[in-house]
Amino acid sequence: MFFPRLRRQAKWVFLFLAVVFALGFVGFAVGAGGIGLGNVFEGVADDGVPSVEEAEKHAAENPQDAKAFRDLAQAHQVAGDTDGAIETLERFVALKPRNTTVLRDLAALYLTKAGEAQQRAQEANLRAAYLAPGATFASSILIDDKPLDPDPISEALSASLSTAVSTALGEAQQASASAVGTYEKIAAATPRDPSVLLELAQAAEGAGDTAKEIQEYERFLRIAPADPTAPGAKRQLKELRASLPTASASG
Repeated sequence: MFFPRLRRQAKWVFLFLAVVFALGFVGFAVGAGGIGLGNVFEGVADDGVPSVEEAEKHAAENPQDAKAFRDLAQAHQVAGDTDGAIETLERFVALKPRNTTVLRDLAALYLTKAGEAQQRAQEANLRAAYLAPGATFASSILIDDKPLDPDPISEALSASLSTAVSTALGEAQQASASAVGTYEKIAAATPRDPSVLLELAQAAEGAGDTAKEIQEYERFLRIAPADPTAPGAKRQLKELRASLPTASASG
């Protein structure tokens, strides 16, 4: 009877993690309709993208050219190096802090990095769930009324996976916070653009900053009360306010 029960428990663990995995994609705007884990530079295919070396040389020769740095960032991303793409755009933003086109690309890359880190955390969780039945089985076997000693290999692997989850979630949180900071710079440069405020609110949601999310939805509704997305923003704002503790909500 033990093994069927164990299989049933494992099935629900995997179902739960699959739901978490799906929600992670939605929460970080990964997938259809959002910023995916692929290329964030819209309308540009991988064909014809210069190598990182070529693009780096062109950017070095044109240190004031936004397109040169965007091309270099894209080359890094096509090569699977999101961190390299981020570092490239950060270099340009340090020179041209009010270039909103590059800032938008950078914010999108931060969200991509957050999504990648979230995915790594979910994969590590799935592996940990796969190991859990074996540990449960071992602890259920008694010798002289004592459970079997834990398997040192399994223990080490479990500890490694736990560390991997914590590290990945920390990276996701940091990248999400960087996206929020970048959207704040865009909003400062374009204070009357309601779409930026919506993107900032959504980035704050990914970072788990409810107060910031509420603030930006309120700003959006003040600037664009007749916008087609205003009803959805009002519903979201109502739900966010209702989720706050009574003292905070009344304040």
